[in-house]
Amino acid sequence: MTSRWIAAACVVLAWLLLCGWAWHRARRRQALAARALRELDAPQGDDAILVAYASQTGYAEALAAQTAQSLQAGGLAVRVAPLAQLDGARLAASRRILFIASTYGEGDPPDAAAAFASQTMQAATPSLGGLRYAVLALGDSEYAHFCGFGRRLDEWLRRHGATPLFDRVEVDDGNPADLRHWQHHLGLLAGRGDLPDWEAPAYASWRLAGRELLNPGSQGGPCYLLTLAPPAAGAPVWLAGDIAEIGPRLTRDGAPQPHREYSIASLPADGALQLLVRQMRGADGALGVGSGWLTEIAQVGDPIDLRIRGNRNFHAPADSRPLILIGNGTGLAGLRALIKARRAAGHSRNWLLFGERNAAHDRFCGAELDAWREDGTLARLDRVYSRDQPERRYVQHRLLEQAGAVRAWIAAGAAIYVCGSLQGMAGGVDAALRDILGDEPLQALRHDGRYRRDVY
Repeated sequence: MTSRWIAAACVVLAWLLLCGWAWHRARRRQALAARALRELDAPQGDDAILVAYASQTGYAEALAAQTAQSLQAGGLAVRVAPLAQLDGARLAASRRILFIASTYGEGDPPDAAAAFASQTMQAATPSLGGLRYAVLALGDSEYAHFCGFGRRLDEWLRRHGATPLFDRVEVDDGNPADLRHWQHHLGLLAGRGDLPDWEAPAYASWRLAGRELLNPGSQGGPCYLLTLAPPAAGAPVWLAGDIAEIGPRLTRDGAPQPHREYSIASLPADGALQLLVRQMRGADGALGVGSGWLTEIAQVGDPIDLRIRGNRNFHAPADSRPLILIGNGTGLAGLRALIKARRAAGHSRNWLLFGERNAAHDRFCGAELDAWREDGTLARLDRVYSRDQPERRYVQHRLLEQAGAVRAWIAAGAAIYVCGSLQGMAGGVDAALRDILGDEPLQALRHDGRYRRDVY
């Protein structure tokens, strides 16, 4: 009998200890949540960044922590919070937010973000015109609604007036290449090209086979067409729109630096990988790490560390629909590859609008573009040179002048591809397209995959 009482007492004691542990844990969670809310609402400088995550398994939360660490290494003030803690008022009061959003099941938000999706995203939200943001959308392409919640969140933010810092990055089942693209944008955001990669790179050894200066005498920085010969084992296959990730070096025999990204300007059928790279210099005259390596430090014949990253959002349409291609400067690289792919497929409804400084010095790949216009590969070719007249003219001005033709091409099923500088060109083109087509039709093009951008 005594042993039964002892056993019962032990059970009761264990239950009390469990209850106490659960109570203590709940109180600790409440205290942490309350502290997080105080930090969330505390005054922040205009350059502060909030990293908000919607996580089902903890993966998005882990990526949010890595994102914050990268930005903090760049000297930025960063806070991290679950998406569930945000509402319309907090969003409207924020200046910069990076959203890391998982998708659960067939396009649903994670459980912890379900209230945000059903309440905040359905409520009368204040204007988010003062918010600049970016979305890292996590998903699995095996599901029909790939990155469904991240896409919905991005479209909702745009619809309420928020301005993207850069275009949405989608990650397919934790694909390291997709995450490297996100890291690339974090480096640009922090103004640091030397942020360490999250994982050790696996480069192939290519060879610098040629380097041609395209714009001697230009008012802008020197721009080069680089030709890279494939590894001895053979070149990997890539598609028009894909990206070359380069492991630059500070000296010819130095250690690789964090990777830099460049749009590929050629196709595998060309027998080589080509890049258009403008040599960049800092305020002190120092060479940019990536452009300096490719345009000056490396010599013809030297090995170049390179890996190819698929960029499915900028691949050419599989069908013969018309294509409007818009870009400036070295953005011609990605557009050139797309035109080559369209030419090889026999699709000739292509309209290129390209902007640079002066016709006398900046006719990048001019003879090639002229030949494509002559043989019908390009149905239309509009070059815009900003410094050849007293008033500055850019590709967006040419778009507005040709508004009727743009509408006609869109009515005929055209897709729009934009490649080049995010600051200035991409925003100007977006504003021009909104003026020509309207906000909702442009958003519908984006939703249907008919408005795609590779801007940086």
